[in-house]
Amino acid sequence: MTLELTPTQTKEKLITGEELWAMGSAGDLYELIEGRIIYMSPTGFLHGQYEVGISEKLNRFVRQHKLGKVVSGEVGVYITRNPDTIRAADVAYISKERYAQHDKSKGYLTVAPELVVEILSPDDRWNDVTQKMREYFSIGVKLMWIADPQSRRVYAYRSPTEAREFKASDTLTADDVLPGFSVPVDELFEE
Repeated sequence: MTLELTPTQTKEKLITGEELWAMGSAGDLYELIEGRIIYMSPTGFLHGQYEVGISEKLNRFVRQHKLGKVVSGEVGVYITRNPDTIRAADVAYISKERYAQHDKSKGYLTVAPELVVEILSPDDRWNDVTQKMREYFSIGVKLMWIADPQSRRVYAYRSPTEAREFKASDTLTADDVLPGFSVPVDELFEE
């Protein structure tokens, strides 16, 4: 008698961005990476304070010049579809032109913002930050600021390999993404 064994394979159920949106947040923080939910720890108080400060400064300039929208608070941005990847931006700026292309029925941002700001937390690993940068640039982000509260510096990236460092004593600009915008770096890290 021959016993025939068939391996039981459990296929992982991937979810879509729409399914993630329908789940609601209930206070949870997460990103969707290739259809898999990745839970994140809530940000610390100072991180939230820096997020508000950066978004306020950007928003004041963007509203004054009627350029588009500034969002903050881990806003979901579609990176890929099938399987879906959605990253959570600390702060982002999107022009009126790009926002007009956004599918508002999808919940998360469906077009690339021009600027994404990532505020480093003490437990962030540089490999993970670099991966996020690659993903954001792959969808058309023009400028990414990596704000490092510990060193009180901002690194402005035009690509994953092209960066400019702004120290606390420098004035941060957004060049062609937001012409005329500037802010002393030290003001971004006020407590």
